Formats: sequence, C-alpha cells, structure tokens
Amino acid sequence: MASADLREELTCPICFSIYTDPVTLSCGHNFCLGCIESVLGTQEGSGVYTCPECRKSFRSESKEHILTEPTTSWGNKKCTEHKKLLEYYCTEDGACICVSCSLAGEHRGHQVELLNEASEKKKEKLRDVLQKLTTKREKTEKSLQEHRRGVQEKAAGVTEQLLNQIRHLEKEKDELTRKMSHIEELCNMTDPLTVLQEQESHRDDFCGAEKGDNEVTQRDKQVPAGGALDEGLISGSLYRNVADIMHDVKRERYMQVTSDILLDIDTAGNSVIVSGDMKTASWSRIDQQRPVTPERFTSTVPQVLSTNSFSSGQHYWEVQISKSGIWRVGVCYPSMVRGESCALMGNNNKSWCLRCCYKHLSVLHNTRDTLLPYRLSCDTVGILLDYEAGRLTFCELCDPIRHLHTVTVTFTEPLHAAFSVCDAWVRILR
Repeated sequence: MASADLREELTCPICFSIYTDPVTLSCGHNFCLGCIESVLGTQEGSGVYTCPECRKSFRSESKEHILTEPTTSWGNKKCTEHKKLLEYYCTEDGACICVSCSLAGEHRGHQVELLNEASEKKKEKLRDVLQKLTTKREKTEKSLQEHRRGVQEKAAGVTEQLLNQIRHLEKEKDELTRKMSHIEELCNMTDPLTVLQEQESHRDDFCGAEKGDNEVTQRDKQVPAGGALDEGLISGSLYRNVADIMHDVKRERYMQVTSDILLDIDTAGNSVIVSGDMKTASWSRIDQQRPVTPERFTSTVPQVLSTNSFSSGQHYWEVQISKSGIWRVGVCYPSMVRGESCALMGNNNKSWCLRCCYKHLSVLHNTRDTLLPYRLSCDTVGILLDYEAGRLTFCELCDPIRHLHTVTVTFTEPLHAAFSVCDAWVRILR
C-alpha cells in the first residue's frame, strides 16, 4: 500500500508516468517539465495561465512560463538535532540552522543571516560566475573569427591523433555547458534552503569556472592570426570552439562515408506513411492496413527502420525534421521487439535515440531519459556512427554546427537507422 502511495506521488498527472525533470507551478502542483510546457504553450496569448490540476489561474511576467523545482521535502527543512525549522544560515560554518542551534548549539555566537538574505547573496555570487563564463565564451568566439582561416587550412589534413583531441575537447565543452546550466538553475530557484544546501556538492563547478578565464587568455596569446600553425596551436584553437571545427572538419570527413539510407516499408507501423522515394516518414491517424509480419511494428508504434544495417565502419546521415510534434531518430538492433510501448526507440536496452518533444531535446536509452540543456534552433540533425569505437553522435546542423550529445557504448549486433514520428515527420537528406 505504501509503495502504491509513493508511486502516485511521483506520477505526473498529465502523462501518468514517473516524473521526468519535475517542476512545480506556483499553486504547488508538480508536473514533468515537457508536459506542463506543452499544456501552458496552448494557453499563450492573454498572459493568463491555468494549472491543469486545480484550474488556478496565474500571470507570467515573461514569455517563458514561471516554473520552479519542487521544494525541499518537509523533513529536510527541519534541524536533525533540535527538530525545529531551519530558519537561519551560519556564515562561518556554511550551514543552515535552527534558532536553537544559534542560541545554545554548536553555532552559538556565530554570525548568522536569514535564509532568504543568505540565498540572495549566494545567487549574486553565482551570477558573477555565470557572467565570467559568458565572457569566456564571447572571447573564444571572437578569437575564432580571427584565426579561423589559418585553422581551416591546416585542419584539412588533420591526423587521427588530432581527431582524438577533438573528441576529448568535445567532452570538455559538454562539461562547461553542464556547469552553466546548473548555475542558471540555482539562480532561478525560489527555495533558499535548496540554494544554500547545494553549495558544497558543486563547489568545484564554480571554482573551475573562474579558473577557466585564465586558460582562455593564455590560449589567445599563443595563436597568431593566419600563417603557419603547428599541431599544438591547432589544438589550442580547436578548444575555443569545438562546434565550429566539427563543421569544418568532422562533417567533411564523415560525408566521405555518407550512408545511402532508405526506409524499409516492411517494418513501418500502420500509423506511419512512407514516401515513394523511401526517404520520408510521416505520422497518420489513418491505419495503413499493411499485413502483420514479425518485422513490422504494431499500429501503436509509429516507427520504421532502414533497409540496410551497419556492423562495422563509420557512417553519417542527415535528417530534416518537422518543427512540431514528437519525433525520435537513432539506431537499434534488429532483435528489438516490435510491439507495445517498449518497442519505441529508447524504451528498451537495444536502441539509442535523440528525442524531441515539442522542441525539448533528450537522449533516451533503456527508458533512461537524459534531458539536454537547449532546444533545436534549425530543422536539420546530423547523426554520426563509429561502430568499432562505439560512438553515436548527434549534432544540430546550424551555422556553426552544434554538438548535442555523444553516446559511448560497445555495440554487439548490427545497427539499423530508426525513425519514430507522432504528429510529426522526418526526412532523410543524405
């Protein structure tokens, strides 16, 4: 009984699944971020929004809906020693305390502040760090424009060693994005207790961000504009903007192994329309009434696979996607199940995909959903598969190319390209 009650508390009232990236409206009701934004997005216009649970109305002062993370549980708001509410912050020990701690406990005589005051001071410091990270990114973009011509000339003949450096720098870039995203989340939190208690666990993020400014300054001094560049200077410039180098180097490299992918209509679920050239998959409410076979997905699984599979080598393809609806693009083993919801890419341990739910991006495998900290800014996605290296990379083909995510895994079966659409469409471009 207790287990059932707990599951009910953790279930989103919109999608009826366990919360994914939970948020709370001002009325106190919790939802998945993607679910509530989809609902509130249909109410835009008057500036007044209604909670789908209690129907309470509230106003938003910006174009973005005001959502907050669920507040700290009631038990965590109490002092573990005195069982009283945590109302103060000890600046000497960096701890949230109750009134008894400050009057008679181990924090007696220490300087204390109200939680709200301490939280705002910490947010101000976080905003300073965020500004430094923003300045760092602006410097790298400016420096890249000055040296891009020289880098491109040398990048045309990059070695495998330099490509390994690129992969390493991609990870560093992802880490920088993660730090910035976490700091922004803390600055937007409304619960001061949650803000202050995050201090210790993420101290390295903030310190590392401040050190990063000096590193960029040193690299800027090392790279001359144009002229002869050795491998060390090229790698330094690559650090400035990995996304741009992907555009100049990786895309050209992998387009040499571009795979001619066609859709296999014999696998298409009956809610999927496949175009005559076998390049476009579109969702349809009308059952296509194709015969039931072991290879075909059921009518409730709007999905289709490629005719060819990959068991070795490097492969690259590009897809154009609709600006609305829900779609998934990725790869799967041929042994993946074909019926029920677990047959959808990412809902099992035999598939990996990039999912877009009304412009919210995530990477999904074995039901584990990794939310990405940005939305698509264009309608084309590149997919890069290195079978032996066990890497599946997704990138957005804007200008410059933006790296979205790289999955690293040991593949054990051949892989098919896979496409899923719901109120959406995808088209294979190359």
